[in-house]
Amino acid sequence: MIKLKLEELAALVQGTVQGDSETIICGVASVEEAVEGDIVFAESQKFLKSALCSSASAVMTRPDFADALTDRVKPLILLDNPRVGFMSVLEAFMPPRVITPGIHPSATIADGVEIGDEVSIGANVVIEAGSKIGNGVVISPNVAIGRECSIGDRTTLYANVSLYPQVALGKNCVVHAGAVIGADGFGFVLVGSVLRKVPHLGGVEIGDDVEIGANTTIDRAKTSVTRIGSGTKIDNLVQIAHNVVIGRFCVIAAGTAIAGGAHIGDGVIMGGQAGVKEHINVGSGARLAARAGAISDVPAGETYSGFPGRPHRETLRGWAGLPRVPEALRRIKELEDRLAELERKAGGSDE
Repeated sequence: MIKLKLEELAALVQGTVQGDSETIICGVASVEEAVEGDIVFAESQKFLKSALCSSASAVMTRPDFADALTDRVKPLILLDNPRVGFMSVLEAFMPPRVITPGIHPSATIADGVEIGDEVSIGANVVIEAGSKIGNGVVISPNVAIGRECSIGDRTTLYANVSLYPQVALGKNCVVHAGAVIGADGFGFVLVGSVLRKVPHLGGVEIGDDVEIGANTTIDRAKTSVTRIGSGTKIDNLVQIAHNVVIGRFCVIAAGTAIAGGAHIGDGVIMGGQAGVKEHINVGSGARLAARAGAISDVPAGETYSGFPGRPHRETLRGWAGLPRVPEALRRIKELEDRLAELERKAGGSDE
């Protein structure tokens, strides 16, 4: 079990201690689940109050929140951004991952495959001809790597990942279990009464420091490449179609689907189950709320929500008006009835 003094954790996150700096911390927890020996974090006054009432031995929070306290019943670590600090604390308590370099006897590796130093290749891995594996790469059991793929240094592929031919992964990437990269895009043309498949001859290029979630799929391009920029993080169960270009440092949440040929700028954030229409542009710094449907270009820096997607404030105004629709319809019906009665009377007086 890892045990650290509170002052050691404070030094790790460049924070300051209020209270007993010798307090021993041996775990990290949420406020609801904390026990003695745990540290929790609070990034709002509301959560700080709950944290101080919890069983945790210490709390990480902001200095201005601590200044407002009248009774400090627990030791504190104070820093301006407790969420970022808490990430470092989580890393400190994370059990080390044991990686043993070597090639499992059941792996099938084609002649001429280039394999770097300190590589770990697990059971039943298949690597086809012309592929290149960088230094320190970890390939877990049952991974399939097609011909002419390249995997950058220190990249990890978890179990059952499939790389089709001509997929290039950068350095320090993480691809979680079951992801499929480089499958054919979904393209068919109706010829007479038969759907004829469109050949997909391109590849996939993924930059450095990209993380790809479990069971996510990234399709190969018809021509050229489908491209994912460095630093982008992709959640589980995301579908990225052929010829999509995604910029750097994007965040794409689970269930999102991006149709073929769409261009996503740098620093874009997409909430869960967002959808992007084919061949549109989502500008750098834009945000798509959960389940937003972008069916036309989204300007840089804008936040869109709803379906069809539109500026978030417009969507909120529309949602705010929905509860009043039944009453509005009732009043319209009353006005129509009154108008019909007036017209009937006016018609009768002419006679």
